[in-house]
Amino acid sequence: MTPGSNIPLAAARVTVDVAAPVRLDVSGLLLTADGKVRSDDDFIFYNQPSGPGVTYRSGGGSAPDAITVDTAAVPPGIEKIVVTASPDAAGQTFQGIEPTATVRDADDGSVLATFTPPRLGAETALVIVEIYLRGGQWKARAVGQGYADGLAGIATDFGVTVEEPAPAPAAPPQPVVPPRPLTPPPPPPTAPAAQFPTSAPPPPPVPPAAVPAPGTGKVNLDKGRVSLQKNQTVSLVKGGRPLLARVKMGLGWEPAYHGADIDLDASVIAYGPQRNHIDSCYFGKLTILNGAVKHSGDNLTGEGAGDDEVIVVDLGRLSKEVTGLVFTVNSFSGQKFTEVAKAYCRLVDATTEEELVRFDLTHAEPQTGVMMAKLVRQFTGEWEMTALGDFVKARTVRNMVKPAAEAL
Repeated sequence: MTPGSNIPLAAARVTVDVAAPVRLDVSGLLLTADGKVRSDDDFIFYNQPSGPGVTYRSGGGSAPDAITVDTAAVPPGIEKIVVTASPDAAGQTFQGIEPTATVRDADDGSVLATFTPPRLGAETALVIVEIYLRGGQWKARAVGQGYADGLAGIATDFGVTVEEPAPAPAAPPQPVVPPRPLTPPPPPPTAPAAQFPTSAPPPPPVPPAAVPAPGTGKVNLDKGRVSLQKNQTVSLVKGGRPLLARVKMGLGWEPAYHGADIDLDASVIAYGPQRNHIDSCYFGKLTILNGAVKHSGDNLTGEGAGDDEVIVVDLGRLSKEVTGLVFTVNSFSGQKFTEVAKAYCRLVDATTEEELVRFDLTHAEPQTGVMMAKLVRQFTGEWEMTALGDFVKARTVRNMVKPAAEAL
């Protein structure tokens, strides 16, 4: 399987085991339609190995840990079981130890599918596979979503309460002969029902910031408008809820240094879960995907204030097969982007006209095409925008299809 692909499950009981060159902690979370657990009882792992319809099995170090899902026993209201994995050694990343998930028939052990997430690096935990219910049919989907803050980050995202013991105070110097205590010591505190694995402790909380440090991190829209730098990502979430509404991508530019008019063309290219090209929206095809994506039309000069071309995307109307959108600009007249000034793209709430995200392209290269930004649908249903600013040799959107797919 490849990221985003899915298969129908022919077996009612399936087991997902996750193997790697190192010992992994594997867990499963039962999620409702809102993508959250109902309580900590829906977090299944080695300290809480069974739940409604889902069980954990330890491999004992000689075999992979596994999660078994009995779809017939999954309670009503649970629409998805995500299977996660994290290296057992605290702080270890998946760099060079790419795991492989195998989906099997739990009764006869036959292999239904395998999945190895590509291009792993600083991730210390993964949502690797999900078993989900769609239209009355249980399916398995390859995910490969990485987290840099261990299983604690995954658990918190899905609504599990993660408790971290307070650090013990420094012990006072011990006398040569310790005195006898006058009263018996108090009993140790009772561990919570779903004590989180000590092999992957959650990091200390980081204060939220509207703009992450260059090249790092991911933010949401809780603090309002976000200015991105190249390769930075913003999650289109505000107040913990996805902004699944109509958005406008406005693109603007000016001729550089009082130069001649320049004819740039803004486009958006839609892709499926395997980076397969679905359709392109540009000046020659102003509406695609049953009207979910619309183009404002061609601007031949770039003169005037404000957006030169606008592409409206109704995220809520996009079919599930559309998992990625790449916004591009091409110089149809053949002039290089070093002859362009003040190129930018901005994401606007099409309902309120509020600017949500802006990316100013400050450093140009002598090329005829640029990938400005991408919108990627996450496995949770949320969309994320990443600033790209990658230049390529391409005067038309047709020549952008391959490099844009590689940028997803």
